[in-house]
Amino acid sequence: MRASDAERERIAELLREAVAEGRLDMDEFDQRLEAAYKARTHGELEPLVQDLPAPGTAVAPVGSSAPAPLRGSAANWPARIGGTATSKGGFALWGGFNRKGRWTVARKFTAFAMWGGGEIDLREANFEDREIVIRCITIMGGIHVTAPPELNVEVRGIGIMGGFGEGSSEDGEIAADSPRVRITGFALMGGVGVDRKRTKAERRRLKEAKEAELEARRRRGLEGPDGDGGSGGDRKKL
Repeated sequence: MRASDAERERIAELLREAVAEGRLDMDEFDQRLEAAYKARTHGELEPLVQDLPAPGTAVAPVGSSAPAPLRGSAANWPARIGGTATSKGGFALWGGFNRKGRWTVARKFTAFAMWGGGEIDLREANFEDREIVIRCITIMGGIHVTAPPELNVEVRGIGIMGGFGEGSSEDGEIAADSPRVRITGFALMGGVGVDRKRTKAERRRLKEAKEAELEARRRRGLEGPDGDGGSGGDRKKL
């Protein structure tokens, strides 16, 4: 069956997410993206993504109107839920603590900072359960929480002569199968902030993917719809 422009764009989106996850290197991405924009049939599109399923989800068929599965920092949420917690809390007194990288957040995690600070990074974390409560208590100190845009995060805290709330946020759609993280507590003459942003590595891969896509579009425009360098009109005249 002939492929539509919408189907080509959906395959291009799957390829962008794959390179953002590190599943494809830039050379592979560039080659597959160019092939996607040149594809005329489903048979040409399907091989470009058949080895790129999102773990725990199924890739929608090329001819389906269903949206592509969420990937990026939201990839494989089911596999990131469960297991033994590696940390149940953090404590800082005249100092600091941090939890980041690959770690497993306890079902109930308590963070305390007095005359100090703490950092809780959830972007690459696993979760002991689907429902997570993070209690942040700070007295004349600060706690900073960083979450990926696709994680379901609810912030409910109290600031007394201080602040407790959400800060900067990058664009992203909350994944239906992500854990639900509730951040509660209070800040007394201090602050608790929650930012939503991707890792530097993921932002860099997404930027490179976008640049490669623009280059592929530019080359396709120079070649013309028939892939002949734009000479289709000349042949018709002859």
